[in-house]
Amino acid sequence: MPTVSPEDGVEIYYEERGSGPLVVIGSYWSMHPSALEPLTAELERDHRVVRYDDRGTGQSTRCGPYDMKTGAGDLAAVLKALGEPAVIVGVADAPARAVRVAASDPDSIIAVVCPGGAPIGRANFESGATLATSESVVQALLQQVETDYRGTLRSLVGSTNQQMSDAELKQRITAQVEHVPAETGAARMKAWASDDPLEHARAAGDKVWVLVTDAITGGWFPTGDDMARTVAAVLPDAHVTEIADGWVSRPDQTAAAVRQITASVRVH
Repeated sequence: MPTVSPEDGVEIYYEERGSGPLVVIGSYWSMHPSALEPLTAELERDHRVVRYDDRGTGQSTRCGPYDMKTGAGDLAAVLKALGEPAVIVGVADAPARAVRVAASDPDSIIAVVCPGGAPIGRANFESGATLATSESVVQALLQQVETDYRGTLRSLVGSTNQQMSDAELKQRITAQVEHVPAETGAARMKAWASDDPLEHARAAGDKVWVLVTDAITGGWFPTGDDMARTVAAVLPDAHVTEIADGWVSRPDQTAAAVRQITASVRVH
């Protein structure tokens, strides 16, 4: 079982499939690996695809801390072990960790690809435009995560995966709770909610690729043109590309963006 140990001795489990340019898929605060399978299967045809379990989850050591700086350090350790620059793909809090690494060690990361979101922090969205900009709403959500973890996951996953049947949703939530226990998930959600990675994202410059779509629902963050305008305003060097749907429903479109990036690197 391949693992890497950051400086504090925690073991971070990772697995890889395929061969070619390196793509590392970052997990988010409540992720289960099954959510990554469509994109992994699409990319492994012509890429070396690595998925890893963040500390406190899956087969990695089940202990914290779960702050963003520590998470970025764990990602940096994984990249060092893999031995070559990577394209990072991730949603939610994953890009916030990745841009920290891209800013501090630009040679280790080719690009940070963000399907349906952006590493800019909720404070940088237009006030009142999304649920994430309401401090009272966010604090209520954090309290729900701590007191009714399973129920909160069901609500969040159901709102952004409306194609799932009740049985599929129940199965997903059971798997997620096993992979990311409540204590870990709540701490990572809190860290993400209080984080503002904008400075790091700006330092990463044109390494940031934001894939925007109207298809991702839930109301927590801007979508489509609203997200594109926000990114253009606060991350002028970032790339913005429109896609039809997220990385689960349309993995081919996220994969196409990754292939565009890795092809340009090979050309140069």
